[in-house]
Amino acid sequence: MSRHPVPARQPQDARAKEGLRQKGAAAAQAADAAVLAELRPGQSIELLKELHILTREGRLNQDSRRKLKQVYHLYQFIEPLLSELSADGHAPLLADHGAGKSYLGFILYDLFFKSLGRGEIYGIEWRADLVQRSRELAQRLGFERMHFFDMSVADAAGAAELPERFDIVTALHACDTATDDAIDFGLRKQARAMVLVPCCQAEVAACLRSTKALSLSRTPLAELWRHPIHTRELGSQITNVLRCLHLEASGYQVTVTELVGWEHSLKNELILARHTGQKKRSARERLAAILDEFGLTQALGARFGVCQN
Repeated sequence: MSRHPVPARQPQDARAKEGLRQKGAAAAQAADAAVLAELRPGQSIELLKELHILTREGRLNQDSRRKLKQVYHLYQFIEPLLSELSADGHAPLLADHGAGKSYLGFILYDLFFKSLGRGEIYGIEWRADLVQRSRELAQRLGFERMHFFDMSVADAAGAAELPERFDIVTALHACDTATDDAIDFGLRKQARAMVLVPCCQAEVAACLRSTKALSLSRTPLAELWRHPIHTRELGSQITNVLRCLHLEASGYQVTVTELVGWEHSLKNELILARHTGQKKRSARERLAAILDEFGLTQALGARFGVCQN
């Protein structure tokens, strides 16, 4: 039985493959262009890969795009402060509390401090493994004016290895009372500005929950926190209101706004505080009144500088 020879590949097969290759290359170029369009001028691609914001191929996934958007939005608020505070040759000092993997600190250094040629960033994080990774990454990238410390936010204010004063204090998604500790740090270090994004606040909600029965018998306003989900939400709201009043009573001008759209983060409240030196007595009085109204004076009065009678 004779065998028929296998026919040679037709020219159209080669053309089809070449067409697919060109389409793939065009799609890859479009993806690369889309990534570059979202980055800031001069942004280090290598840094973003090290932070796993970009893949090794230089691509962005949805989660990393959301993280990058948050950090860039926060940078928009911090950059004008840094520009102002670095005028006349001043070397700005910035403390980043609850730094985690130090996304914010590294991007601030890459976009601002690196070209400025002066100033330092101090990352405060209690997880030793993350601190060590940040130190290694800073060394690898030549970010010599970045320093990382393994300690809690609460312990940082009294740490001898940190400078006596800071220009800017940041806390991005510092959970529960860590934001209060960051504020205390800023006050003790005479910070000229604070940039805070609070997260996961449970302390006030716990206080409201413990006195709920008494409050329901005393005032109809207790209906605002009768249901558990309302208790949590109201507790978070009260906490941030108390923080703003505390800052105003301590000599800061306070602005509260959104960090990014709610589709990117549910922990979205941004508190900006700039030191003016004008301590508002009315803010102190309202702070004390709110603590008293919600039965929080005993638990929280000392933290916010309100003494019990």
